[in-house]
Amino acid sequence: MSYVALYRKFRPNDFGEVKGQDEIVTTLKNQLKLGRLGHAYLFTGTRGTGKTTIAKIMAKAVNCEHPTENGPCNECAMCRAIQAQNAVNVMEIDAASNNSVDNAREIIESVQYSPADGKYKVYIIDEAHMLSQAAFNALLKTIEEPPEYVLFIFATTEVHKIPVTILSRCQRYDFQRLTIDDIAGQLGHIIEEEHTEAEDRALRYIAKAADGSMRDAISLLDRCVSFCIGGKLTYDKVLDVLGAIDTSVFFDMLSAVVKGDIKNVLGIIDAVINEGREIAWFVNEFIWYLRNLLIISAVDDGQQMDKMEEMMDMSADNLELLKSRAGEIDSDSIIRYIRILSELASAVRYSGQKRVLTEVAFIKLCRPQMETDVTSLKDRIHALEIQVEMIGSIPAAAIDAKCADSAGVEAEVKKPQKIVLPSALGEDVKIIVKNWDEILEGISPATRAVLRSFHLSVPEGDNKSMLLVTDSEAMYNIILKSFEEIQNAVNGYVNKEVTISVKHISESDERSGAYPDIAKLLKNGVVVEY
Repeated sequence: MSYVALYRKFRPNDFGEVKGQDEIVTTLKNQLKLGRLGHAYLFTGTRGTGKTTIAKIMAKAVNCEHPTENGPCNECAMCRAIQAQNAVNVMEIDAASNNSVDNAREIIESVQYSPADGKYKVYIIDEAHMLSQAAFNALLKTIEEPPEYVLFIFATTEVHKIPVTILSRCQRYDFQRLTIDDIAGQLGHIIEEEHTEAEDRALRYIAKAADGSMRDAISLLDRCVSFCIGGKLTYDKVLDVLGAIDTSVFFDMLSAVVKGDIKNVLGIIDAVINEGREIAWFVNEFIWYLRNLLIISAVDDGQQMDKMEEMMDMSADNLELLKSRAGEIDSDSIIRYIRILSELASAVRYSGQKRVLTEVAFIKLCRPQMETDVTSLKDRIHALEIQVEMIGSIPAAAIDAKCADSAGVEAEVKKPQKIVLPSALGEDVKIIVKNWDEILEGISPATRAVLRSFHLSVPEGDNKSMLLVTDSEAMYNIILKSFEEIQNAVNGYVNKEVTISVKHISESDERSGAYPDIAKLLKNGVVVEY
């Protein structure tokens, strides 16, 4: 006997063996039990979620001579005939190759004859969205009022292509993607039946790679088992067979991207390609890694984190390592990375230059100055800060001495004469608040962009001082490094010495209104006492 693929060998034979579609199974079982069958059903969902399988179980259940709690008995003559695809009363039609109006007329003609065996004639129309508009129109009346012994079951992955006139005449069931737990559990059962050993981590990785499709998962398992016949299926072997990437590569890649180390980034991409890994898979897995990092960065509460860990499906060691990395990069940067890589994932799918597109995208991650959109502004400011810090770490005397040696003359450091301005009064503060937008125009674009997220306030009982208030610690730290520029711009506008402070407030301060937005109050006509 020739080899039978695992996904065919382990296809469910009754409702009790179906995984991950409990609501649909319960509804259909109740209809069978109470005799409340519809005349037309529409099963829709992504590939490999059980649409055709449940349609075949339904065909057996309605014709079974000895139905059970889980549908067909699979032992009577009708069940065995349907299982062997020899039953004349059950017709499985592939709409992709039988989509013309002539095919529809053949169905209409055969509907007129009662079943030779069993109770129902069942028409399972797979890939129903492939039927032509003329074929749908021809079937319309028959689907609306079929003979009592006829049952139509349409299965499709693209329900939006089904005419609304057909949808309104069918009971619609939406099949959900299967969870990793459901798929991994079934894979474990198959491994036991096949008398093979496998690591739980390996099975869960296959389940994750299947993207919610049980059929895809079992097909991947079939490949992996064939690779290690006589041995244990390990996580590393699964990575080799599927051309996947070990998670340690993502940790190294993110570190290189954050540091702007383009040489290391390109080296990692080169290593991935030379090892025979699929570049599209690498990009998608890196996006998934960044998604997990974003969740950890966004969630601070311990109880919420416990719930989120179930969504991440990572080993405890990798999860702890990911948590340690969460504080090294802000959420805005992660979102920018995900946006760029998502665009890359769509592009490489159909491109003949996958490597080039990937290298360009990762260089863009390292060099935010290559982008001009607002989402990259924070990374661009961060890169400038690093450069400023590097310059600032060189003693001024060393710079002056170097310049003097180059010129061949002795350098003399001259300090600019400081101009002493009179102290500002309450009226000066009012002028600054009312003309804040104009003052900002005299500040560098990078600093101005950050200041847009601050609001102006005044200390209680002090009419000669100003507060720049923000609830973002990152913005607070950035502005501290540009404080002198802001101070000079404000002093120059009123030609007075204004006392300015930068304030980082907590959520409780913001809710209590401890530091009100003075400019907003003035615009709304509220009288503000300084």
